[in-house]
Order: sequence, then structure tokens, then C-alpha cells
Amino acid sequence: FFFSFPRDQAKKRYLFGMSRQLILHVAGWSTCGFYRRASSVLASLSVLFPTKIKVVDHTFPSRAEYRQWLIEGGFREKVSDARAHGHSSSPFTWIAETAGEPDPAAIKDFIGGHDDTLTWCRQFCAPADAAGGAAPTSVASMADDGHKGDHGYDYDLVVIGGGSGGLAASKEASGLGAKVAVLDFVKPSPAGTKWGLGGTCVNVGCIPKKLMHNAAIINESIHADAAAFGIGPAPTGVESAPTGIETKHAWESMRENVQNHIRSLNFKYRVNLREKGVSYLNKLGKFKDAHTLEVTDKKGRVSEITASRFIIAVGGRPTPLECEGGELAISSDDIFARENSPGKTLCVGASYISLECAGFLAGIGHDVTVAVRSILLRGFDREVADKIGSYMEDHGIKFRKEVVPSKLEKVEDDKIKVTFSNGETDIYDTVLVAIGRQADTEKLGLDNIGVETNSRNYKIPTKFEQTSVPNVYAIGDVMEGCPELTPVAIQAGIQLSRRLFGGSKEPMDYKNICTTVFTPIEYGCCGYSEDEAIEKFGEDNVEVYHKSFMPLEWSLSDSRSVHQAFTKVIVDKSDNERVLGIHFVGPNAGEVLQGYGTAMKKGITFRDLADTVGIHPTSAEEIVTLTVTKSSGEDAAAGGC
Repeated sequence: FFFSFPRDQAKKRYLFGMSRQLILHVAGWSTCGFYRRASSVLASLSVLFPTKIKVVDHTFPSRAEYRQWLIEGGFREKVSDARAHGHSSSPFTWIAETAGEPDPAAIKDFIGGHDDTLTWCRQFCAPADAAGGAAPTSVASMADDGHKGDHGYDYDLVVIGGGSGGLAASKEASGLGAKVAVLDFVKPSPAGTKWGLGGTCVNVGCIPKKLMHNAAIINESIHADAAAFGIGPAPTGVESAPTGIETKHAWESMRENVQNHIRSLNFKYRVNLREKGVSYLNKLGKFKDAHTLEVTDKKGRVSEITASRFIIAVGGRPTPLECEGGELAISSDDIFARENSPGKTLCVGASYISLECAGFLAGIGHDVTVAVRSILLRGFDREVADKIGSYMEDHGIKFRKEVVPSKLEKVEDDKIKVTFSNGETDIYDTVLVAIGRQADTEKLGLDNIGVETNSRNYKIPTKFEQTSVPNVYAIGDVMEGCPELTPVAIQAGIQLSRRLFGGSKEPMDYKNICTTVFTPIEYGCCGYSEDEAIEKFGEDNVEVYHKSFMPLEWSLSDSRSVHQAFTKVIVDKSDNERVLGIHFVGPNAGEVLQGYGTAMKKGITFRDLADTVGIHPTSAEEIVTLTVTKSSGEDAAAGGC
């Protein structure tokens, strides 16, 4: 049984404080009394708590057909929880991310059979003290991985991958007394770019992206705001308002300063590992068996190391452009270290990485086009994505919609001619591809030890970060279903190490995690998008409070008047207007949203927001002063101070 409620009050909090609907699947054969009883009890709960529970029945005509699906068909073997592998009775009950046909990859938790299902229902409905209490506590029920203190291997733990998650896990484990090594070997990108210890975020992701985004913000502020605030050159000896400042961006200077900062972080990480007692091995690893890695150093010398446990934290790499001449394109692995100015650039893809790169390149003065196959920012709030697209277009970024490159070819002056799927062509100095990422697991030798991976993106399915091989774990972007965010990998790595070596039972909570997209107008969010909330809880149960407003720092600039900032809060009307999602588009979105993420974790209601006194004058206070609902049809534009 996967839920553990140490106090009655936590049970009540779980029942009445959940913001996500649980989707329970129950399978069995039609004449099985145990299946019918379990299904009936679950169906009753779904009637009593329609926003909390959804039940999906999978009824088989006969016992033979049920067993054919469950056992001979191999469904139970595909479930990550080892308890499911020996289950042969009816019913078979689990919690999944989605409704629909049984999908082992979508299973979040295996409940069990008839008795386990009824126990789950009793726990769900058990009374609690009126005092309420903290959020529910789940227990990470992991399979026994065979670790013993006298295991005889070289290390207690080897972490494969020196990115943010891997470093955090290794240092935490070492601090808890484990003997730990980190393997980190950066394979060059197809364009030949290399980098140091620290992984994607530090070297070719969050850090250089945010710094270059800041360069764009500075440049935009000089052009859009400086004159309005009286800053700029004026004719000598004349008392008159400045008319503007001409700027010129030096790519080479910015690149050098950014790379110097990154190198300083690479050095600090190595020092930090040494101080924490973690062995750093600049070697490429491949599994030989479940406790042995074949490792190769930069000179090609091969050796072996052994460990009781392994954590795979190799992250991902950009998906390449699959068309004729696709090798001429670069990716986000290359742009931040590019020696020369990118010049006229085509960004392929509508992901947040593509739009962020397009944004800072345009912001420092480059001619930028984005090729969009379908929609912007898939997976994010649609209303907000459209506002971002409109803002970017009005700031000079061109969009080629419903097209993809079909051919790239070199032309004179080392430029690239791009032919699009609609037959149109254009010539660019740089083509940057950001159409997705794949886990960097293909050459880890996972087949040698039986670790399962997703054949589409090479990610590893896990339960509580444990793979199908009990002593091998995975964290971060390499893990199936994990948000591809650096702080998520860090927190997951720390909590996994505490479970492995510190006696903790606390799992990583992947819900209500804040994130920010650093497009020219920044977007921060936490929780459900509006469309997701409606799909999950029903349109009748969802309300949206929203507002468009002018940030005070923009109010003097004529060029800022075309667009406003925006925020909305999505609530569940059937659950005391519990907040399901918070979205903010405007300056410093990440700084604004971080604190609200804590509130979301604690199950904040709209009344809690409305009762909060805002800090004035700030953009953040707009979230706690919302009053207009979408259903009212009233104008959402803010007025006054």
C-alpha cells in the first residue's frame, strides 16, 4: 500500500486538499466477485468525490482472457513496481497519469488486488481531526536493491553524469557517509562544442541563457525607456530632453565574459567535490553488468570500476534536424560558445529553448526568424503562449508558421540557404535547431543489464527514481515523466541520496513546480494551465481570475504602450476555490512566482491570496488584487495606481 498517513489530520488534508484528480484503473474478469466488489467501492468514491477520483474499468469477459492480458501478454512485467510482477489474481488496481487503455508507462502507483484496493479506500475516507495539518506524507516504497555495508565493491555509489542533479546527489550521499564517485565525460556536440563539469544548465543552458537574456533586456531598456527617464545624449550646452541612445552590441565581448564566468563555475564544482570527499572521474562509462562499469578516459584507456549502487544522471542532448543538410545547423549546445556573431539567424522550433534564443538574439540586434511547425510553447498555457508570440512579433521577430526546413545547403560567404516545406527559401548566417531533447543514454550499455528505456526519447521509466534494475537509479532529464528543470534534478538527487544512505522514506514531489520562460517578455507559471484544469476538473468547476496591467517601470515609455503585462489565477470552484494554477507574464517573472510556488505546495485558496496584503508598487501585487473573473465577462484591464 503506497500511501502512509502518520496522523489522522494528514488524511483529512489529503482528502480535501488534493488539487489533482486521481485516475484509478481497475482490471478483472466480469464474473469475479472480488473484482466487482473493488470496482463498486471505487465507483462509489468517484460519485462522492468527482473532482478527486476518476475510475477507469477494464473488464475482461473471462478469467482466461484476463490472465492472457495480465500474465501471458506481459502487462504486469512492464509495471515498474516489482510487487506487480507476481500478481495473478483479480482485480489488478493502479493509479495512472491518464485515463484510456492500460498503459504501463503511465502508471504512477500500483495499488494491488482486492484487499489492497479496499485498504486504499478506507485510508482515503478515514476521518481526521478538525485541525487539519500539513500536506500528506507519502512513503517511497522502493524495491530492495541488495545494498549491504560489506558489499566489497569499489564504491557505495557511482553517479554517472556531472550535471546539477548528479553533483547534488553525489555530495549528499558522501555527506551521509557513502563512498562516492562521479563520472563526467562531455562528448562534443555534432558541431564540435565541448564544455566542463556542471552539465547542461551551467555550460549550455540556464546560466549562459539568462546572462544573454539580460544583455537583451539591457539593450531594450536603453532604447525603449532611457529617453523617457531623461537618460541619453543631449546637444552640448542645450537643456533639452534626450532623444535616445544608439548602441552597438559586441558579441565577442559578451561571449568571452559569459564563458569566463562558466569556467569559474566549472572550477568551483571540482573544488566542491574534493571538499565533500567525492571522487571526480573524467571518464565515459558503460555498464558491463549491474555492478560494473567499463570506463574510458580521454586518451582511450579502458578500465573497470564497481559499485553497489548507481545513479544515472546524464541528462539529454538536443534532437538533431532530420533533413538534407541538417548537419549545417547548430543547437543550444553551440550558440553560447560561438566564436563569431550569429548574424541573421533562423531558430527552428517553437519550444521555450527556441523562443528564448530567438528573443535574446533579436534583443541584441540580430535579424531573427522562428520556424514554427504547429503551436508556440506546447505544454504551457495557450492564452499566455499567444500573448508571448504577439509580443515577440511586435518586437521584430519574424515567424514562419506551419513550416519546417526541408533542406539546408551552403552558399557563398559561408551562409546557409534554407528551403522550407512550403517551397519558400531564405538565406541565413546561422540555423539554430531547438525541436526537442533526447536522453543521452544510448551508449550507456543499459541493454547489458536490462534497464528499460523509452524507444522514442531514450528516457528511463522509474518509480521513486528506481529503474527496472533495483540497484540502478535515474534522476533529472534522463527520467521519464520528470520536468526538465535543473532545480527538479537537484532536489530529486538530494532526496534520493537521503533515502539510499540516510534512512529517509520521503519521495520527491514533482507537483506544483514553478518555472519561468525567459522570452523577451518573461513568463512564470506554477500548476495547471487553463486548458489542463478544464480537462481535469471540468469546465463547470473551473474559474479564472485575470488581469492585464501596465508595470510601473514601463509607464513612461511610449514604445511600451502596445503591450501590457498579464496574470491569471485558476481555481477549483468545487473545492473552496483552491488554486490550481498561477500564471504571470511581465518583468522579472521568475522572481515574482517563486514565493507563490511555496503557497501552492501548501494548498493555497483564492481567499488566501485575496487576504494577502500586497507590496506596493510592484507587479507581484497584481496577483493578490485580482477580482475580475472570466465568467463575468468584465474588462480585465487594470486601472488606478
